[in-house]
Amino acid sequence: MKDNAASFIAKSTIRAADLEHRRKINFNIAKYNAVVPVGKQQFGNQVMLAREKAKNRKWDAIEHLDRYLEEFERKITARGAKVIWAENAAEALEEIGKICKEKRCKTLVKSKSMVTEEIHLNKYLESIGIESVETDLGEYIQQLDGEAPYHIVTPAMHKSKEDVARLFADKLGTPSGLSPEELTLVARKILRDKYVEAEVGVTGANFIVADVGGIAVTENEGNARLSCGWPKTHIVVVGIEKMIPSIQDLALFWPLLATYGTGQRITVYNTLVSGPRQPDETDGPEEMYVILLDNGRTNLLANPTSREALYCIRCGACLNACPVYKNIGGHSYETTYSGPIGKVITPYLSGMNEYKHLSYASSLCGNCTEVCPVRINIHELLLDNRHEAVIQGSSTIAERLAWKVWKTASLNRGMMNMGTGKMKNWVVNKVFKGWTTHRSDLDFSQKTFNEMWRDKHG
Repeated sequence: MKDNAASFIAKSTIRAADLEHRRKINFNIAKYNAVVPVGKQQFGNQVMLAREKAKNRKWDAIEHLDRYLEEFERKITARGAKVIWAENAAEALEEIGKICKEKRCKTLVKSKSMVTEEIHLNKYLESIGIESVETDLGEYIQQLDGEAPYHIVTPAMHKSKEDVARLFADKLGTPSGLSPEELTLVARKILRDKYVEAEVGVTGANFIVADVGGIAVTENEGNARLSCGWPKTHIVVVGIEKMIPSIQDLALFWPLLATYGTGQRITVYNTLVSGPRQPDETDGPEEMYVILLDNGRTNLLANPTSREALYCIRCGACLNACPVYKNIGGHSYETTYSGPIGKVITPYLSGMNEYKHLSYASSLCGNCTEVCPVRINIHELLLDNRHEAVIQGSSTIAERLAWKVWKTASLNRGMMNMGTGKMKNWVVNKVFKGWTTHRSDLDFSQKTFNEMWRDKHG
């Protein structure tokens, strides 16, 4: 079995020393940091109030998720859509495969969707002989390069315009040194032909809207609209946590997502899809399927503390704020969801024992919590994950023993006063080597504060 922790440490060590990678990431994140304050201006001095209200609305959605999901199903099926409940990735892929086989699908267009990355949809479609084409420019770049998305919002954040020009020249035979505008036009021409060819279009959803039975999609390129509106069959794959109670909530969530995701007041295209083409409509797919995916989300829901992570609207703000992410990059995590929020949710989605190490890859500085638009206490949830790993027995005997000794000593003043600083240095730096593997040696005082106080005051 693959040692995920060892692989993470190896990849992050290499990436952290890559100065060119750091330059590109710092350049792109600096541009993000410059525009977010501009986007926030639309809230005036009520940014915190908007964030608090959004958190309360997501609290309502998650605490009453069963009721809202059933309401959504009733409303959207009344307009002709078909709702499929998938407990895991295998069930979701099987259902998509059945639909594609029934439609005799050879080409499928797909807009940007992290949940389809989560279930490895492209790999599955390739295995059954279906061409799956990413239509978001960033995702298309990553697909050409054979890489997974690097960032939740900006899939190719780690690539410079020169990198993309070289990639297009290598894979598509374009002239070298094309400008970003020229590269975009090349991709646009190729993708427009794919929309026409495709029998099936796949999208994710930024929000599921309960009271109108619709899925809300926000984007900047229009590719999601073409993916869901042009092919005869539209498949939506969405995690059950994307629920919001009412269409009225979009007036809050769309601007928040835009501001914290890209620094915009609102994204270019915001669409609410509530079913396939109706008899009196001229545009849209003939059939629409909505796959509601669990895939470990109910594991989070079952935990009264960690379920707060289900409030996430996937804006990516915590990644851009995280000092660890900015040094090791998105691919080092080897998970679909990277950065602080990925470290919180991945152990629940994919296994605590396999991914508990992610919760330790944090400075616990709290910057992720500070920037979260729905005020998720991310750094506290990372600590809770560490606690949960121990509760579930995912810690080693040596680790449990070390902490037991530390706890016993910390609660016993006599033991804390035992030995000289030199002896304590030897125990911590030589016997318990975990601390000093990547840090300087600890240097204890020759006397404890308790002893110094006693010497001074008697």
